[in-house]
Amino acid sequence: MHRLALLPLAGMIAWTVFAQRGGNRPGPPQGAEGTPPAAPATPPKVEEKNSKTGHTIQLNGQTIKYTALAGTMVLKKEDGTPTASIFYIAYTKDDVADLSKRPLTFAFNGGPGSSSVWLHMGTLGPKRVVMDPEGNPMPPPYKFTDNEYSLLDLTDLVFIDPVSTGYSRAVPDNTARNFHSLKGDLDSVAEFIRLYTTRNERWASPKFLAGESYGTTRAAALSGYLQDNLGMNLNGIILLSSVLNFGAISFDPGNDLPYALFLPTYTAAAWYHNKLSKDLQTAGLQKAIDESQRYAAGPYTAALFKGDSITAEERAAVVKNLARLTGLPPQYIDQSNLRVRADRFEKELLLDQRRTLGRYDSRLEGVDEDATASYPDFDPSYASVQGAFTAAFNQYVRTELKFDSDQPYEVLTSKVQPWSFQGYENRYVNVANTLRDAMIENGSLKVFVGMGYYDLATPFFSQEYTLDHMGLDPKLRDHISISYYQAGHMMYTHLKSLEKARQDLGKFMASCLP
Repeated sequence: MHRLALLPLAGMIAWTVFAQRGGNRPGPPQGAEGTPPAAPATPPKVEEKNSKTGHTIQLNGQTIKYTALAGTMVLKKEDGTPTASIFYIAYTKDDVADLSKRPLTFAFNGGPGSSSVWLHMGTLGPKRVVMDPEGNPMPPPYKFTDNEYSLLDLTDLVFIDPVSTGYSRAVPDNTARNFHSLKGDLDSVAEFIRLYTTRNERWASPKFLAGESYGTTRAAALSGYLQDNLGMNLNGIILLSSVLNFGAISFDPGNDLPYALFLPTYTAAAWYHNKLSKDLQTAGLQKAIDESQRYAAGPYTAALFKGDSITAEERAAVVKNLARLTGLPPQYIDQSNLRVRADRFEKELLLDQRRTLGRYDSRLEGVDEDATASYPDFDPSYASVQGAFTAAFNQYVRTELKFDSDQPYEVLTSKVQPWSFQGYENRYVNVANTLRDAMIENGSLKVFVGMGYYDLATPFFSQEYTLDHMGLDPKLRDHISISYYQAGHMMYTHLKSLEKARQDLGKFMASCLP
């Protein structure tokens, strides 16, 4: 992928001179039916709103005093015209004598259309939503508590809500479409990072990005954008449940790649729900996954490559092996033409129990009204977190951070649709090359990739495949750290995975610092 170019935002209103009157004398601009047009609108006045509060937290045996700043930052054109009001929450450790030694991490989630609430109150921030150890919500009303696994002892944290998510809005509202694209989003988030870094005198601080899901697409693209356009080099990038190459997860006609890359996650889900054959079930999760990966990367890929030319004998062998590795009925696999989409797998695996699987976390189960329908009615794994995180954040931002707004906090919104991938027409978005180039040009840049075994949105094997096809120089391969979790897309909702993630990220960040 070529480095992303700057996307112009809302244009200024221009006067146009129409027909001349009275010889060569130009007349005034005319509107509809010859009436004079309205004067140019006065640029909207948008004020920044901030709330600063002091707090303490116990982390790793230390008492950390920190300041929380919840507020908005107005992005402007060079002429001062406002284009967007970005809501963010920044946590900075108090009494730091030398900010050049204090890391700064910018974090965001994905969607597109997601606020940063998941990383904020799920893993990185000083507060987390209270859930049970397996990732199920407690009965309402929902609560939050101190997050003993926060990274605040290691780094200052800035959580960014892109335009139209959280409390962030375009200025004026009808220009929001300018930000609802890969390029527009990249431009605005990069400008926020530049402005925050400049205002707070943090250019000398070690800097990190942390993204989840589509937030990893943004983070990888930003690695090159910040470097090339702003001269801002990063120390590290944290990618959780990453999607850098959309071709690796898109079930489109003619694209057989995802069927092979999703297979090991099908195996993991089937193992969790005790649907595998006895030998695989008793072998344990890791051995079952290993066998599934070998088959997916070898015989299954070769069979898919043959398409309609596959022989009846070869087809029968594939049906038998897929049934063994997925827990699905052989007849269903055969009727699916050896190609089972993730949403069909979610519906079919527990059909005999009238249960469906979660997309974000295939450990969780749902119940559909019509068990015979082709696709699930809803995602039980999203339902498990939506209400808990929404309620906890809205309570927290007002009562603890003292930020008041009557606007709805857009946790995950469809208002960003349609999302434009202009520049990638007739091809899949792939920002892995941007990340590779950034790592080559900045030889100190390191990347952490966290993957959940039960994630049916961005499967771990598709992430491995993307990393293995970056074309990265062998000398830089050890600059990528990978960690696996027995959880789903939001692996931090699983308590043991949250504990492990804190240890993994602590080691990673330490390795990135001089």
